[in-house]
Amino acid sequence: MRVIGLMSGTSCDGVDAAAADLELVGDSLLLEPLGAWSEPYGDEVRTSLAAALPPGAVPLGRVCALDTLIGQAFAAAAVRADRELCASGAELVASHGQTVFHWVESGRVRGTLQLGQPAWIAEATGLPVVADFRPRDVAAGGQGAPLVSLVDRLWLRGRPGVPVALNIGGIANLTAPDGTAFDTGPGCALTDAAARHFSGGRDGCDAEGALAARGRVDPVLLERLLAEPYYRLPAPRTTGKELFHPGYLRAALAGHGALPPEDVLATLTRLTAVTVADAVLGLRATEVIASGGGTRNPVLMRELAGLLPGVALRSSDELGLPSDAKEAYAFAVLGFLTAHGLPGTDPASTGARHPSVLGSLTPGRDGLRLPPRPERAPVRLVVGGGAKAGRDGDRS
Repeated sequence: MRVIGLMSGTSCDGVDAAAADLELVGDSLLLEPLGAWSEPYGDEVRTSLAAALPPGAVPLGRVCALDTLIGQAFAAAAVRADRELCASGAELVASHGQTVFHWVESGRVRGTLQLGQPAWIAEATGLPVVADFRPRDVAAGGQGAPLVSLVDRLWLRGRPGVPVALNIGGIANLTAPDGTAFDTGPGCALTDAAARHFSGGRDGCDAEGALAARGRVDPVLLERLLAEPYYRLPAPRTTGKELFHPGYLRAALAGHGALPPEDVLATLTRLTAVTVADAVLGLRATEVIASGGGTRNPVLMRELAGLLPGVALRSSDELGLPSDAKEAYAFAVLGFLTAHGLPGTDPASTGARHPSVLGSLTPGRDGLRLPPRPERAPVRLVVGGGAKAGRDGDRS
């Protein structure tokens, strides 16, 4: 089955699209990457989205407009992916949408909201769409995140030692082989907020860590930031820009005295590295496979490597999944599982009472024809060349 995965993460900068040819062979799910790319949001979407994110307050009319605008942006990305990446035509679209609020009270997730109306995608492509993945896990008592943990466990199964999958987006999250998965804290959320603040909105991020590289870590500010109670919550735990937003940064800097922008960026970069490294070391990891936009920041990656002596730190690209598109590929897998009636969650990762088949289905132009449910769910994910080799095995 050829599936297009669409994702926009907590950095809220655009749509990542990835196309995959997926096939269940025995107990293995074979994934052949067909290509991926990113499409930045247009100015109207970026401006409206920035105003709507916490701690902003917007009327319902703007929420409705955003749902449409983001849905149309995802639809355009799906059309392009179908045309350019799927020579034989896609059969399904899996759209994560754009998270605008993750409602957490006393460590319990009460609700989660992703915008990007899937009807626009179905109308534009004619394909069935799986969307709204997270609420089912929340309804089952889970955190609704990180949903990629099931895919990570399938993908890393069989690797020696204790491999940990790490994604550094706006928020950083990781998954361990035993299913432990959680958000470690801010990935790029606070560094992005600082870059926008100090540039007057001109820069959306500290590109390649240029500012942080020129700065010095301020130990007093770092200690204040590390006092955040979130870091001491037990797993599973999730967070988002409901906590780590520009106002949070302003409050941390208040009363601290004037610091050069480069020192603030250096300190925030160290914060991300320390909180990720503490989480990795707590899991006794022997290997970290990293993905996400944060991996493009060499300062952050050097800091992280320095805090993880003896732990191999490599990119997901080395294992066949592009670091910038890994989550889009992961949602293509989750969409495939949903279309086949298979669970897409691991209770060990999200804290849910039971596994759940995720998402809601929007029929395509020709209605909705679902494939038969397999007798068994996959226990491993094989990517790329290994997937081709696996096609010689028994099929199911």
